[in-house]
Order: sequence, then structure tokens, then C-alpha cells
Amino acid sequence: MSFAKKQMNSKVPKYKQIISFIENAIMIGELKTGDQLPSLNDLRNKFKLSRDTVITACNELKARGVIYSVVGKGYYVKTTDIKVQVKILLLFDELNSFKEDLYNSFLEELDDDYQVDIFFHHFNFDLFKKIIDESAGNYGYYVIMPANFSGVAQILEPLPKNKTYILDQTQETLSHFPSIYQNFENYIYEGLTVLYKNIRRYKKLILIYDANKQPRGIKSGFELFCSRNKIKHGILGGVDDKVIQKGEIYFTLDDRDLIITIQKLKQTSYQLGQDIGIISFNDTLLKEILEGGITTISADFKFMGSHLAKMLKNNALSQIENPKKVFLRKSL
Repeated sequence: MSFAKKQMNSKVPKYKQIISFIENAIMIGELKTGDQLPSLNDLRNKFKLSRDTVITACNELKARGVIYSVVGKGYYVKTTDIKVQVKILLLFDELNSFKEDLYNSFLEELDDDYQVDIFFHHFNFDLFKKIIDESAGNYGYYVIMPANFSGVAQILEPLPKNKTYILDQTQETLSHFPSIYQNFENYIYEGLTVLYKNIRRYKKLILIYDANKQPRGIKSGFELFCSRNKIKHGILGGVDDKVIQKGEIYFTLDDRDLIITIQKLKQTSYQLGQDIGIISFNDTLLKEILEGGITTISADFKFMGSHLAKMLKNNALSQIENPKKVFLRKSL
């Protein structure tokens, strides 16, 4: 094939030159959809490069969807449209209104050169691992929400470190990955501190916390605030069986618990913002108007999405703490 006879340009990384030669062969019709590429050994010998360099080139073309591999046989041309988008795997824990804001702002910042495939693990560890295992090598970038799973670093081992981004929750074992993360302990402690004058009007502050889904930092930030400010407090796993008591504030992290709390309140004569207080985690347009306004402590999800996209486009490898916002409304 003529593309294998071209001279190598010392100013361009070797693996990128192999990519360019393969793309050129596709453009001029030497390679067509379904054609098999020369073997890794043939490419290595023709270009006088290491086998790892050739594999790097093939993996990038594979991640972009230009070629595909068949185990034991080699690489084949998948498309002759070499302008196919860079593929991004976006693995969320779950979909809700504020994650939708994140997703939309992420897409708005990207151009047509990118294709985003979104998956959800729903806090299921086996599903999380399965998606990672089946996706490894098939994408140009990986954006992962690891929730509070243990052993995540080992699961992410097959993914390229400089192409894998951690989003939302992070862990010490993932500190070598670029990320946009929430400092949950700091968010909660500082957010509640902003609301302290309103909180102290009530008798007790109750956190509705699911240890299987919610970040551990939320609980520790809550306990630190209550301890330092001598706030009577409690932690419940849910509100289904809770009897609403006058003088209590309910800090809900899940929208379902927020709605149930409001439903229970309506069955009493208590007034929201006077007899009963509510704080919700993560802001939405609905919370802005619900019951005259629900007080929230929230991450800036639009910033998270747009900034993440900018990081990918610029191959930025930094760790960014996402800013928080506090909205004091009628419910407190």
C-alpha cells in the first residue's frame, strides 16, 4: 500500500503520522469499508517503530470509530468518513434535573467533532464495572461518576489516565485523574454556616441521608457544623416513617424525600418556614417556585458541564473544585 511508503516527519509524533497515513489511504480509496489493515507487525516493520506506537495509533482510530478490531484477526476499516466525531463515554450515577443541566451545558460547549454516549450505573457496582469493562478502548475520552464505590481505581486501570476524567464525587485513590469534583464536606459545612442565623431559630436540624448513595462528605460536613455550633441534630435514612415535629428542619438530599416531607407537612397545621424548615441539596427551577421557594445548598452544575467540556477540548489535566451556591428562600 502506498501510504506505507511515505517518509516519516520527525516533527510530528510517530503514532500521529501512522494515523495520518491510514486516513490518507482511506481518503484516496486505497482502504474501503470492511478492508483489513496490515497486521501490527507489518506496520511496525514498514515504519520501523515499536509495536506499542502502532497500537497507540490503532487505538486512537478505534476510539474515533474509524476502525474496529476482531480478536485474533486484526483491524478493519469501519467507516470511510474520517471526520467522524471523537467519541466520549459519559457514565453518570443517575439522571435527575440538575444532572440534566450538567449534561446540557456539557453538550452546548462541544462542537460537531464530538459524539457523546451517555450511560447510567444507578449506584449498582456490578453494572458500573460492566460498563467500564465493555467500553475500554472504544472511546477517545471517558467521563466517570464513580459515586462512593470502593475499588474504583482498579476498575479504571484499563482506561488511559490522560483521557479519563472524574466527575462529581472523587476519592484519594483517584487523585491522579483530571477531575471536576465537589468538596461535599466543605459545601455542607460552609453552606449551613451561611444559613446559621435562620437555622438557630429552630429546635433541631435533621439530615435525611442514604449511606449507600450519598457522599460521605455530606454527613461529615453536617456533623462538623452541628458540633461546632452546638446545634441539636439527627440523621435519618429516610422520611417515610418520620412524624413531622414542630421546630424541626429537614435537610433532604433526594428529591423524593423532599416531596414526601412536603406531603407530610400538608397533613399538619404547621407552616413551612415558621413551624417547620426545609433545606434541599442541589438547586432546580422547580425548587425556586415550589411552596414559595425551597432553600438550597447547591453545586453549580452548568459550570461543571461547560468547564468539563473545555477541559476535554484542551486536554487539560487539572483537578477543579466546583463552586457552590446557597439560595435562602421561604422554606427556612
